[in-house]
Amino acid sequence: MTRAAFFVLTALADQPRHGYGILRETEELSGGEVQLRVGTLYGVLDRLTADGLIVLDREEVQQGRLRRYYRLTDDGVAALDAEAERMAAGAGAAKRRIAEGRRVRPAAEGPAGLEPPTAPGLAGGYA
Repeated sequence: MTRAAFFVLTALADQPRHGYGILRETEELSGGEVQLRVGTLYGVLDRLTADGLIVLDREEVQQGRLRRYYRLTDDGVAALDAEAERMAAGAGAAKRRIAEGRRVRPAAEGPAGLEPPTAPGLAGGYA
């Protein structure tokens, strides 16, 4: 799942939204890291609709313009939940490795407190 698709689904998790509302919500949810353009947004919405993850909830005319509101389907909720779990597991693994790498080791184990290699790496040498 792309980052844009993840944040679009997340934006729709609590309520149906129209295109501009989705744009604002994805930017806010991502801390400004995901700033979708209108063309990109509608491409993502088309793909998510084709995949059955979102559906058109309703259409309203406001100030002479048609607003389409989208909402998550049950499959969309499941896909978002699975992706969030996958991301959380990956982040947890990274955090554990970082913590393991930062443990202070006795100086006798090598430079900068690193343990000496015990097995050759993929290229046959020691890392």
